Amino acid sequence: MHWALEALALILFGAGFALKALWWIAVIVLVIWLLGFVVRTADTSGRKGRWYRW
Repeated sequence: MHWALEALALILFGAGFALKALWWIAVIVLVIWLLGFVVRTADTSGRKGRWYRW
């Protein structure tokens, strides 16, 4: 029975760590996305162009 509690603790710790890592990745992607709007360059007609290539 003791091993089950240890396994549960490891699973919960791993899930918590993964969620925290995913939050940090989401924040970094959001910052890069917002910076794209700030630093995008004007095209030949003087309009603000897209900073991505989709």
